Amino acid sequence: MSIAKRRRVVLLAAGVLLPLPWASGCSSGGDDSSPAAARRDVATAARDRVADTGTLRWALDAAPGTFNAFQTNADSGTQRIAGAVLPSLFTLDGRGRPQRNSDYLQAADVVDREPKQVVRYKLNPKAVWTDGRTIGAEDFTAQWKALRGADGAYWTARNAGYDRIAKVEPGDGEHEVEVTFAKPYADWRSLFTPLYPKSVMSDPTAFNDGRRRGLAVSAGPYLMRSITGGTKSVTLVRNPRWWGDRARLDKLVFKAVPVKDRPAALLAGKLDLAEVDRAMAERIEDAAEVPKKKGKAAEKAQKAENGKRGTEEQAAAEPSAQHGAEAGTDLAAGGRDAADAMRAWAEENSSKEARAEKAALRRLIVRKALEPAYTQLALNGTKGPLADERVRRAVARAIDRKDLAKLVLGPLGLPAKPLGNHLLMAGQQGYKDHSAALGGKDTHAAQALLADAGWRAAPASARQKALGAKTDDQGRDAARDGGKRDGGQRDGGRGAGPDAGDAGRSGRAPAAVVRKHGQPLELRFVVPTGTGTAPLGKVSARIARMLEAIGVRTKITKVSGSGYFKDHIASGNYDLALYSWPASAYPATDARPIYAKPQPAADGSLVVEQNYTRVGTDQIDQLFDEAVAELDSGSSRTLVSRADARIWAAAGSIPLYQRPQLVAARKTVVNAGAFGFATPRYQDIGFRK
Repeated sequence: MSIAKRRRVVLLAAGVLLPLPWASGCSSGGDDSSPAAARRDVATAARDRVADTGTLRWALDAAPGTFNAFQTNADSGTQRIAGAVLPSLFTLDGRGRPQRNSDYLQAADVVDREPKQVVRYKLNPKAVWTDGRTIGAEDFTAQWKALRGADGAYWTARNAGYDRIAKVEPGDGEHEVEVTFAKPYADWRSLFTPLYPKSVMSDPTAFNDGRRRGLAVSAGPYLMRSITGGTKSVTLVRNPRWWGDRARLDKLVFKAVPVKDRPAALLAGKLDLAEVDRAMAERIEDAAEVPKKKGKAAEKAQKAENGKRGTEEQAAAEPSAQHGAEAGTDLAAGGRDAADAMRAWAEENSSKEARAEKAALRRLIVRKALEPAYTQLALNGTKGPLADERVRRAVARAIDRKDLAKLVLGPLGLPAKPLGNHLLMAGQQGYKDHSAALGGKDTHAAQALLADAGWRAAPASARQKALGAKTDDQGRDAARDGGKRDGGQRDGGRGAGPDAGDAGRSGRAPAAVVRKHGQPLELRFVVPTGTGTAPLGKVSARIARMLEAIGVRTKITKVSGSGYFKDHIASGNYDLALYSWPASAYPATDARPIYAKPQPAADGSLVVEQNYTRVGTDQIDQLFDEAVAELDSGSSRTLVSRADARIWAAAGSIPLYQRPQLVAARKTVVNAGAFGFATPRYQDIGFRK
């Protein structure tokens, strides 16, 4: 499935996922690494340690609308199943780097650059479709013709890359295919994955509708055996014609289970692997804490209390720094023992149902990593105050991205570091933090930018006059506030609280609202509601308080997650919004539609592609065009890096943090979990012996 399609899926699933696949001179560092544990969390096991039997049930977000990953109705479930049953010529490693898949390719190289780019694929001679036919040039040709965009009868999600091909033909050697490009294409490794048989691609009817109920012909370690409940449950079994390592599972069952229903399904033993929300992850981790043995609770609690009293008395008698440290250590240990004792007592006295649930939770484990996707603050640059780049930059300079990353990722034990790149994730080759092109959090700089754009707070005398009337400059009732303007006391301490940002934690009052031509600067902040959106609610509240510190009002509007994309993001009906984009191993191709400069259409409307902030420049477009045509990988990455710095400077999209990926798995499941960027090796997934 195309990255463009996957990206739209993330937006459409706002209720689940928005709450779930880059100028050197401006770079603030060359950090292209991240902790390995943050990139991937999978219980790895050698194949000889994996049982050669079993059925694994894996949750999908929804029933696939088609099994054609290139058709417009494809979704993440389509992509997941295609990976197990169809050829992937290149897979991705944990850092998002394309790797030749030896099950299908013996070699794949650019053999000519002038006068045309030519790529030669040498196919594995053992590679065959389930109907017995050898995988060959006719399959490549059919896929190119279907996806190049020349025939409108095909309902294709996109044609990037295929539209640059001039011809596909058999090579000189046996099992060779040569692809000649009309225009150079840096991301040629992204093509022909997955590869479909010519029977799917050679006819528009077969392409559009023929694969809605299954795949009759495939070529992976598994094949489709049955589909039930529409497409809500898809059962795969071993492919008897598979030439590679034998699949360890007898069956791999993909089941459409909404996130809200997954806890019950996992506890009932109806799922073995599923992405879950933070609440379920915490339930599993809390249950994993082993209580003290029965009969020891009272003893431990008494010891903890005695230890607490003893250390307190000792600290009072010998108030030295050393004894204080020892007392603190003993007290902490005593507190832990008391907490363990209380948990043990609670479990011993819980109901039969509660104990059964706890036992079920302990059969699970949470795999967590940084997902190859990021949450951004989007600033709509087409209308209102945010059409002025200075105002957008001021908003960005008011945001403490470190604070927001800590808010979301810190409690999960993941690296709480803000993302510094729109086009590459931490750990990807070439990742650099380009946020310096815009600048970090700086309240004074933000206020200066607003002033330069004509947005200024009223003079102190005017504010005092307003205070003497019914309301102050924040529109609050002065009499109710008692005229108190310092110490964070007015309006019941509005700036205080866990989401208060800078102003609240420091105790300072919010800044006076800035105005232009007498009108206050107020931005409409649209936030989705629904399952899994709680983190976005906290982030939006924190951002609102950060903006209040520079005199910008926000009106938070909560809307249904089901209509969030169509009614607000795609239509441009917002000033500020939070949503996520998947990352890509091929940013020169896949990121261009997201940051392309909107172009006027003949009817006067604006063609935005996927650039829902409507902010773009000719320079950004040019850098993407040069990067995708540059066959030297290092030079291409440099051009992508320069494009990212320009995107930062335009201040239409502010990356906040990589999203957490939380996967609940049965403890015996191996070679599966939070994959991060890595492509699953389906034939190795199974249960530990």
